[in-house]
Amino acid sequence: MFDDVRAVADAVLFEGYALYPYRASAPKNQMRWQFGVVAPRAWSEGAAHNDRWWQETQCLIEPALFTARLTGCCRFLQLRRREGSDATPPWDEGDIQEVDFRFALSGAEARDEQVVSFLIAGGTDARGPVVHRRWSISGAVRLTVEPVSAPRPLLKLRLRVENLTAWTLPGAPRDEAMRASLLGCHLLLAVSDGAFVSLLDPPAWAADAAAGCRNVGTYPVLAGAQGRRDLMLSSPVILYDHPAVAPESPRDLFDASEIDEILTLRILTLTDEEKREARATDPRLAALIDSVERMDPEAMSRLHGKIQSGELHHVESFPPPDRPAPVEIRVGGAAVGPGSRVRLRPGTRRSDAQDMFLAGMTATVEAVLRDVDHNDCVAVTLDDDPGSEILRWQRRFLYFYPDEIEPLAPAEAPAP
Repeated sequence: MFDDVRAVADAVLFEGYALYPYRASAPKNQMRWQFGVVAPRAWSEGAAHNDRWWQETQCLIEPALFTARLTGCCRFLQLRRREGSDATPPWDEGDIQEVDFRFALSGAEARDEQVVSFLIAGGTDARGPVVHRRWSISGAVRLTVEPVSAPRPLLKLRLRVENLTAWTLPGAPRDEAMRASLLGCHLLLAVSDGAFVSLLDPPAWAADAAAGCRNVGTYPVLAGAQGRRDLMLSSPVILYDHPAVAPESPRDLFDASEIDEILTLRILTLTDEEKREARATDPRLAALIDSVERMDPEAMSRLHGKIQSGELHHVESFPPPDRPAPVEIRVGGAAVGPGSRVRLRPGTRRSDAQDMFLAGMTATVEAVLRDVDHNDCVAVTLDDDPGSEILRWQRRFLYFYPDEIEPLAPAEAPAP
């Protein structure tokens, strides 16, 4: 069911698992488990930090029939501590755990809170001089369903993941609490006889309901191929709708925000001693080093990247002579050109998830340009950015398509 989403989910699960140069001794690998931590409740409530003991996903579903049901999987890493000799220094590995659940979305069963409790066992495994130790984790996945007043039938789902592991050391260091934590916790969701509503780009009739969804520690997005609405990934990492792993990325480098080609080349520059230490750090890192060393020139060339049609990867300052960029364009019947003020309404077709933080902000148009696919776009600077003058001098702008801006009437435009 979740095969089309699992590659992205695994990238989320292992984001930051270990970072280049992939050695236990590297300073950047001393502070780990940065994403999706759901810590034991007693520790979370008794310590001064940001690790919650719960996370909550709120999303919307259009039920097609009274038989609509939600099937899901809560996925996370359970820490496994490796202890041994000097040849195998202490290191925290991660075991993938999955908790499956199935909930009704209509009828008597859906009127009350539905709960699936789980217990992940701990234990000790001795392999010669090396000991692997795991600590048990208990928790629950809770669902409540609430009808929403909208032009069409709509249900609001609240899915809450809780860590209910018994904990008697409220002031313990964070490294100890991670042993009983859900790490990289995320949800895979599928609906039958219904459809999810995008929270990033909802239809107009569901916009208010989407704005009322409050997600804590997660970012739910539509998943699977473009156009599908039966799958959702609720991730601790910000994503856009229908995220996908590029086919040119053949291996997990544990840093999805980095460029594969750069990391791969850096791995090849490691000394033999550095590679030996990386291999000894973790079996997953050993497999990574080995796969990079086995890459052939053709596989390496595929990492060099290419322009994907329809994405605003690069803006041409000097478009082809046969299609020069216009001085101004018309958006919603209004002329937009240099000096125009607009409100930003970023859509979901762009690849930069950070654009969602700019939604609703006002900006000044600096130029009308064309991208490499010859689509009109505008370069803007933010009105409230104190560094706008410097960015304007450096010609470092933000870029938006015409359907992602709303022209402001002179009376609406803020004073320069």
